[in-house]
Amino acid sequence: MRTLLYALGPMLFDSLGIIVFAILLAAGAGIVPAVVAGTVVAVAVVGYELARGHQVAALQWISLASVLFTAAATLLTGDPRFVMAKPTVVYLIVGTVMLRKGWLSRYIQPEQMALVGDVMDRFGMIWSALMFASAGLNLVIALFFTAWWPLFIGVFPLASKFGLFAIHIAVVHFIGQARLRRRAADIGAAA
Repeated sequence: MRTLLYALGPMLFDSLGIIVFAILLAAGAGIVPAVVAGTVVAVAVVGYELARGHQVAALQWISLASVLFTAAATLLTGDPRFVMAKPTVVYLIVGTVMLRKGWLSRYIQPEQMALVGDVMDRFGMIWSALMFASAGLNLVIALFFTAWWPLFIGVFPLASKFGLFAIHIAVVHFIGQARLRRRAADIGAAA
């Protein structure tokens, strides 16, 4: 449970602008208010980290840049199709960044890295695959099932991420515990 809470905080914080955008869009607030609110929250998240003197994570910078870019394009063009296709580009960028080894290390307690760091790196690739799959699915929904897109964007991104997050935490915990038991058994056998 401690591991789950440790990882959940940064995950929610990193995604706060996107969460606000998705909730408002799903609630029927409209694209412009959802984009504006998401932008304000994304800027506030990065500003808060900078004000505290913390390093801003790569995913937070990507989230902020994408929100600012799409907010400007949406407000200038008024074309909702741009906003609908935008997550595809974002997912591709994020998926590419997630291919970098070690990006998940901020989501686990430092003392656990030696025990399950390799598992975290493998999950980094799985997270990247989810982003690439989300990119393709978003494009299909935006182009061919446009009427369903607000529901899709309001539900699928968060549901898929929280689902994978739950699996990720459970698997890392299970493997970590198994490795601790094996290590204790090896120490006991050696003594």
